[in-house]
Amino acid sequence: MNNDTKSMMRIIMGIDPGLGRTGYGVIQEDGGVLTAIDFGCVLTQVRGPIGARLVELYNDLVELMENYQPDLIVIEDLYFNKNVTTGIQVGEARGVILLASEQLQIPVISFTATQMKNAVTGSGKATKSQVGQMVKRLLKFTVKRAMKDDTTDALALAICGSTIRTK
Repeated sequence: MNNDTKSMMRIIMGIDPGLGRTGYGVIQEDGGVLTAIDFGCVLTQVRGPIGARLVELYNDLVELMENYQPDLIVIEDLYFNKNVTTGIQVGEARGVILLASEQLQIPVISFTATQMKNAVTGSGKATKSQVGQMVKRLLKFTVKRAMKDDTTDALALAICGSTIRTK
């Protein structure tokens, strides 16, 4: 592989933060072609102390980041809906993601949910189902594997990241 080819290929990790369930999606971008490498959810103990859950999330995310060595991490911007407690926990999880990324010296960018939906579907008001359908289409999924919304959002964030040049 020559240097021109290598410079075109990137690994991008999208992360949809949450305390109980954090979605992740790892894609490869190679000359404009997007391919899913891995995706899923990092789960923490539902009833455990928040500090212990954040450590668990951190350790699992660092392992994923070290394994895939992404060139870019894309996370969802924090927003508060009616449930402030959930918003705070998402913020804490987001902080863990930022810490892990910084320690591993991986650049991070973020998008709002509306920006992500618009980039993937063409509408900032797209439904979860519409985002999921477009993610599968853009990544050329041939298997009808069910995905959780957190995973779909993480893959959609990674797709958004493929449009941004960091170097």
